[in-house]
Amino acid sequence: MNHRLLSLYLLLALSLWVPNAHAEAVQPVENLSRLVDTALANNPELRSSAARWQMYKSRASQAGALEDPMLMLKIQNGIVTDPLSFTRDGMTQKVIGISQQLPYAGKRKLREEIATHESESYRWSVEERKLELTRMVKETYYQIYFTDKSLGILDKNIKIIDDFITLAETKYSVGQGAQQDIYKALLERSRMLDMKISLEQQRRSLEANLNSLLNRPQSTKVGRVADFKLTPLTLTSDQLRDIAEDNRPQLKSLRALIEKGRAGHELAQKEFYPDFNVSFEYMQRQKAMGSDGSDMYSLGVTFNLPLQKERRQAMVAESSSEVTMAGEELNGVRNSIGSGIADLLAQLERRRKLVDLYSTGIIPQAEQSLESAVIGYRVNKVDFLTLLDNRVVLFNYEREYFDSMADYQMKLAQLEALIGKEL
Repeated sequence: MNHRLLSLYLLLALSLWVPNAHAEAVQPVENLSRLVDTALANNPELRSSAARWQMYKSRASQAGALEDPMLMLKIQNGIVTDPLSFTRDGMTQKVIGISQQLPYAGKRKLREEIATHESESYRWSVEERKLELTRMVKETYYQIYFTDKSLGILDKNIKIIDDFITLAETKYSVGQGAQQDIYKALLERSRMLDMKISLEQQRRSLEANLNSLLNRPQSTKVGRVADFKLTPLTLTSDQLRDIAEDNRPQLKSLRALIEKGRAGHELAQKEFYPDFNVSFEYMQRQKAMGSDGSDMYSLGVTFNLPLQKERRQAMVAESSSEVTMAGEELNGVRNSIGSGIADLLAQLERRRKLVDLYSTGIIPQAEQSLESAVIGYRVNKVDFLTLLDNRVVLFNYEREYFDSMADYQMKLAQLEALIGKEL
């Protein structure tokens, strides 16, 4: 019997060092860069944003164009009693004319400038959406990493609990243990199975979310995420703010809206000046009633009288408010970026320190504590509950370690989206 117990103890000790036996060993490794590229190429929301930008870009070329000229054909001074006769009266004429609307100098250029700046704002909105989509793919990718690692740890712990159950049953059969120890181990095993069911469902949900972002069939399987090492971030908050100022698309979009508002303000001021309509008419006559039938022409210009001052003053006030609104929104986004950078840097530092602490201190110490508990339980100096608690503590610390690893990468993805540049 002692030989049998010794064999179980050796098996238990070896099981603590069993590599992750989760199904990820046979799954293909996913490439994050390829996933991001697929999302940027296929995501329907991004395609919609790009189409919207192209729509507004096309409007820019229209805004500065002249209105179509107007062609006029008419009979002038015709005789009612003989409407198609051109020889009864010398004033009856066949007229062809053309006219062109001409805005006041500078208006066309300003209208084109307004439309161009508006299309630029939508262009940067597309880039902002790309950043957001990239962040979402990366976050989902690292959530899958943590879920898979948790499942692997669970599988390993379930096998160890099975060894605990066998060990407790063996000790109970020789009168060295309590039946309650067996029930405690069985309860712990059931709890872990319950957790495994939840994690498997979470994995499927994350898989569905990633497939949705990539616009591919929901039946597409997502492989495992390869292990990685954390790269410490050496940039300061001031450096990151400078990077954001140069690269964040949302800031560029708001700057474009400010320029649009300024151009609109100039255009509103030019509305106090008239627009012109230039026209030319050629009148063909025939000889009649002693007239030699000489042809005639007419040349003229008309313009509106900008007397509605209140309406034009309101246009100026509207454009000024637009500039102010976009400017204050720009300041708000800058403040949000600054506070976001400070918060994310603090969280990244915290997670990096936790990873170091877990890998070099807590987890090795927890493993030593569990090993000591196994030895103590073997010689009846430690009860089964202590042995079980030590295993649960190590299990939780291992999960915290991988949680910190995944969260560090997710916070880094959020920081990249915040400043508009991959680090």
